[in-house]
This record gives sequence, C-alpha cells and structure tokens, in this order.
Amino acid sequence: MAGVNRWYLLVLLLGLGACARQQEPLVVKQFKILDHKIDPDSDPMVRCEKQRRLHGAVSIAERNARLGVYYTLLWNDPAGAGTGDVELLFEYQQGATASLVKRLVKRFKSNESSGEVEFAVIGDDYVKNGRVLAWKTTLRRGNRVLATQQSHLWQ
Repeated sequence: MAGVNRWYLLVLLLGLGACARQQEPLVVKQFKILDHKIDPDSDPMVRCEKQRRLHGAVSIAERNARLGVYYTLLWNDPAGAGTGDVELLFEYQQGATASLVKRLVKRFKSNESSGEVEFAVIGDDYVKNGRVLAWKTTLRRGNRVLATQQSHLWQ
C-alpha cells in the first residue's frame, strides 16, 4: 500500500511541475489616471491603485500633476546575471508631438537578475503633449536584446 501512495505522490509532483511556467523576461503593466475623482462604484483594485498614486497630493494642482499614464516594467534574467549591465529603454510617441520619439532609460548593474521600473508620462508633459499614442520597451543586457514589448500602434 505504501508503494501505491508513493506513485500517487510522484504523479502529483510531476503534474505540478508541468504546470509551472517560466517567468517572462519582460512584462509591461499600464495604468492611466485621467481625472482625480475617486469613484466608489469602480473596481476595488482600480480604485486602490488610483488612491495609491494620488496619495499625498493635497491641492488640485498637485493632483493634476499626477494625471497621465504610468508604465511599470518587470524584468527577469536570472541566467544572464554578471554578464553585462542591464538597460531598459522606453520609447513613446504622444498626440501633440506627432512622429517625435521620446526615450527614457533606466540602467542596472550586471549582478542584478530582476527588477521593477516605472516610467511615467504625467503632469505638464502629459497635458501639453497629449496622450501616449504608441510605445515600445526594450530589455538589453550588454549588447544583446533579451526582450521587447510594444503597443499595437508602434511602427
């Protein structure tokens, strides 16, 4: 009977191992704040995220300065740690600037294997230059491109 239980345990462990998936090298999460009103009927997760982003902004001017789009990039490259510095490049185009491509960069030391970066198009940049029409982000380690993500309108 003990041998049968071991087989069940082995099958269970193999099944769970097959369900595990490898973590993506680059994940982009986008969050928009288009007004500073907190709607009590909105989804609780959205309401909480909006309150978190607006926390500490007391005046209307401070709240308006936080309106815009936030991009959170989660990157993961455990196999490449120590082989070169990591660079996350975020490129985007806005409505009022037409085809001008703006770039934001964040760098990490070569010994880091994962991280989280936030790029934000908010405040005056968002109000004067308009909404983000298209974006692309690239994860590099040294001279190698590890992953890219882009919006549907990026060309």
